[in-house]
Amino acid sequence: MPIITKITQQKKDLERYNIFLDEKYAFSVHETVLVKFGLTKGMPLEDWSIDEMVYEDEVSKAFNRGLNYLSFRMRSEFEVKTKLLDAGHGEAVALEALVKLKRLGFLDDEKFSEALLQTQKRTSSRGPKAIQQELQRKGIEKGLQEKILESYSEDEQVEVARKLAEKAAASSRSTPPRQVQQKIQNALLRKGYSFDIIKRALAEIDFEREDDEWEEITEAVGEKAWRLYKSRFSGMELHNRVKQAMYQKGISFDRIDRFIEKKENEEDGS
Repeated sequence: MPIITKITQQKKDLERYNIFLDEKYAFSVHETVLVKFGLTKGMPLEDWSIDEMVYEDEVSKAFNRGLNYLSFRMRSEFEVKTKLLDAGHGEAVALEALVKLKRLGFLDDEKFSEALLQTQKRTSSRGPKAIQQELQRKGIEKGLQEKILESYSEDEQVEVARKLAEKAAASSRSTPPRQVQQKIQNALLRKGYSFDIIKRALAEIDFEREDDEWEEITEAVGEKAWRLYKSRFSGMELHNRVKQAMYQKGISFDRIDRFIEKKENEEDGS
């Protein structure tokens, strides 16, 4: 049976100790393992106890690596486990380290999910579908996903979506209302809001334009369509193409007709 003949503290890591058996270096352990097993000089060790110490030391290494990973920000259990496995720790070691981290309060998927929900709402203004996808990506189990998202009420979703819509609408006064609404709807869908929530949010936005704004919009959209089709079409075909393009942007027929009449007069005058 081998006997511990020397124990030395490592110079680069003062929390680790080298264990020498029968005057030869055998293995190293963290100080917590040293204390747990009461290792002292002259102590005999059986092979099974050495294996147990080495395993315990691996768990300690995994625990410390996980703790360091968590020191930067909150993580899910899945993230920490993935980090430990990628670092080369075995499945059993990683799971035992996770149990210890959870027992000491360093890991809590429910608190992590609640924090993620609040952060996503506050910084990204995301809807529940997008947040659920993020929770799923973080390895949060489905039941907990649903529980967390229950706190994101429909009224709150409408309020967050409305603020996004108002900001977009205010910066798009020179764009036809129909086009702005479609653009906002697509953006909110990508943000993870349902059609019903989007409809309610858009209903609270004033998309109306003043006459002078409509004149600018009609001129800008009309000129773009005219330039696009003028080189390929003429006469009624040109008129129909321009009318169709302008109408799709939400411009009324009377404004379209006035624009085309103006363009024809300009053409005749030239």
